[in-house]
Amino acid sequence: MTGPGAAALPFTPAEEARIAEATALPRDFTRPQPFEALAGGAGTVAGAAAFSAPLANLPRAEGLDFRGGQALFDRTWVSAPSSTIASDGLGPLFNARSCLACHPGGGRGAAPAGPGDLPVALMLQLAVPDPSTIEGYLSQPDPVYGRQIQPASLPGLTAEGRPTVAYDAVEFALSEGESVTLRQPRYALADPGYGPLDPDTVLSPRLAPGLAGLGLIEAIPEEAILALADPDDADGDGISGRARLLPGPEGRPVLGRFGWTAAQPTLEAQIAHAFAHDIGLSSPLYPEGHGDCTPAQTACRAAPDGGNPEQDGFEISATALDLVTRHARHTAVPARRDADAPEVLAGKRVFHDTGCAACHRPAFVTRRLPEAPALSFQLIWPYSDLLLHDMGAALSDGGAGAEGREWRTPPLWGLGLARALEPQAGYLHDGRARTLLEAVLWHGGEAAPARDRVATMPAADRAALIRFLESL
Repeated sequence: MTGPGAAALPFTPAEEARIAEATALPRDFTRPQPFEALAGGAGTVAGAAAFSAPLANLPRAEGLDFRGGQALFDRTWVSAPSSTIASDGLGPLFNARSCLACHPGGGRGAAPAGPGDLPVALMLQLAVPDPSTIEGYLSQPDPVYGRQIQPASLPGLTAEGRPTVAYDAVEFALSEGESVTLRQPRYALADPGYGPLDPDTVLSPRLAPGLAGLGLIEAIPEEAILALADPDDADGDGISGRARLLPGPEGRPVLGRFGWTAAQPTLEAQIAHAFAHDIGLSSPLYPEGHGDCTPAQTACRAAPDGGNPEQDGFEISATALDLVTRHARHTAVPARRDADAPEVLAGKRVFHDTGCAACHRPAFVTRRLPEAPALSFQLIWPYSDLLLHDMGAALSDGGAGAEGREWRTPPLWGLGLARALEPQAGYLHDGRARTLLEAVLWHGGEAAPARDRVATMPAADRAALIRFLESL
């Protein structure tokens, strides 16, 4: 295991010095940095196939577990009871029948191409903000609909409704007479199956992200992430990244790393949460066979489930959950493309001069993990600090999660290949941005000064910046 409790060897002073040198921000933009093209270290794989391929340096003996986990990731689940107990337990309410449905080819999901019903990979989370909790981090589920809207149901049961989106056009003026039309989304629940939502419930959209490099992110030393946090902006640079600390065992807080608001500390926790809420499958971490059904949904709670003694009484056994986690943990990162191209290097300079690297931190070195050699002591280039940042009112989800306006900096590796797997893949947490430039222009809050620099810079520099992002 490589989660927070995994045993890791400390770095020597000499290694600490090498790490500091390798991860320092660049000063020379006339050529790529050493090993920059190997975004995922020695495990990097070329092309979009990386999103579903094992790390190139994964020991052969672990390849069977990777493929076993991939088979479960791809599996289409059916309702219980079924003659195939290893595949039943779907629902009773659900968003999708498989992990693959939301993560095509291991990449990010499809975003709405226009107004209408939401695609399966864009789900609506629900939260009733609880102001009594510290900093508003915790919230309550909707008393009837739970933590998430599930628009599908097993036969004979009532689905929760149809999540929909409509857009308002927002014109954004750029230098040299250019402009961009942004889409401001408005989400709603049509045809609610169980009556109205609680009046305080917030709808918070979430687009399924890609799987690239998740195990490498889990292997980044916690102290390396915490060292970048500056919640009170003590250095006065306008960036106040904040670590999301979650309740851990024996009262010790653990660092959140996964999900759009860093709500999960480990890959296993993130995957178990998805099984429970997206597909309706119980596991050791979410033992309820009825998934996200609330006490108000009595027929849903009374429906058969697929818990079986052969699977520890769950629909996803501990062994199966571990296999899917191993698959996600060892999924590769695509190699950089054209890192030495003049326009890419020019765009890299713009990226740094504009201040993007203040949150999208380019490089880390993973922990020394004797039991996980493929993830151990790798120089990686995720372009994220994994911290929460205030992204402004326009990206606020209205209060759910980490204070509504705060989002974890998403890793940028693989960004330029997102649409090689899913032509309708969107950008940002809800896919509202149809282009990388739109995604940049939605940045507000702490990122507003950088966004404004992009809007007012020469058009050629703006084009170079996008070319750099496409190379990641």
